[in-house]
Amino acid sequence: MQKLLIVFQIIISLVLTFFILIQTRGTGFGRSLSNVSFTRRGLERVVFKLTFVLVFAFIAISISLLFV
Repeated sequence: MQKLLIVFQIIISLVLTFFILIQTRGTGFGRSLSNVSFTRRGLERVVFKLTFVLVFAFIAISISLLFV
């Protein structure tokens, strides 16, 4: 069980790193050419929300590894 959780933690950490790196600071995916909107839309919103889900999953797995 512990090895499986470690594998999930490694996979989540790699995907989380990718999601953090594709988020541009200050500008979004569609705002790099024009400053029309300041809200997250489309793919940018999905990536932003999935980042929080992955962070929660990573923390939950890390805490569960303490008790296994």
